[in-house]
Amino acid sequence: MIVVLIVVVLVLACGVGALMYAYSRSRVPKPAGAPGVGAARTLFPFVAQGLSPRALDAALRLSHAEGATLVPVFLARVSLDLPLDAPLPRQAGLAIPLQEAIEQRAARFGVPVDARIERGRTYRHALRQTIAGERYDRIVIAVTASTGAGFTADDAAWVLDNAAGEIIVLRPGVDERLWNGGPAKGRRTRRARPSEHRSAHAAH
Repeated sequence: MIVVLIVVVLVLACGVGALMYAYSRSRVPKPAGAPGVGAARTLFPFVAQGLSPRALDAALRLSHAEGATLVPVFLARVSLDLPLDAPLPRQAGLAIPLQEAIEQRAARFGVPVDARIERGRTYRHALRQTIAGERYDRIVIAVTASTGAGFTADDAAWVLDNAAGEIIVLRPGVDERLWNGGPAKGRRTRRARPSEHRSAHAAH
């Protein structure tokens, strides 16, 4: 009987020790870059008329500092005479080179990219759709109304009033050269990669 009790005590002691070890392992912080770390997301909406490289770099620096994923969202405006899900070949043709440029820029910062295309009757409508449908921790938006392209100060104010999370509004300098989706001067054009076709498919 004594032998049986000793065995039971030893089994219970081993079980408690295993549970304590498992609990202590679960409490150890994961190193940066480990799976499951860096789940933060930085939303970066932009339009076909122009993308601010300075605003993009600011979003990439913040994402890199926090180990976040950049979520660039191309906002496609659909006219009222078309169904909201109508094919938009022209805008898809603008979205692909802009998304490619963002991916290349992000690679220099070591920031992962999860690109999106969102439709709307206006840019603000597309912004509303984006905010409602995406998970994010921060929004970086560039006001470029002074150049006649992109978001206005009223758009930025609307985002501040309606979006959750941290919101950063930037106003690029008047001398900044915006990206507009067309081939840059002196840059070679090339065929789109399969992944780019998949990104554009969302606009069709």
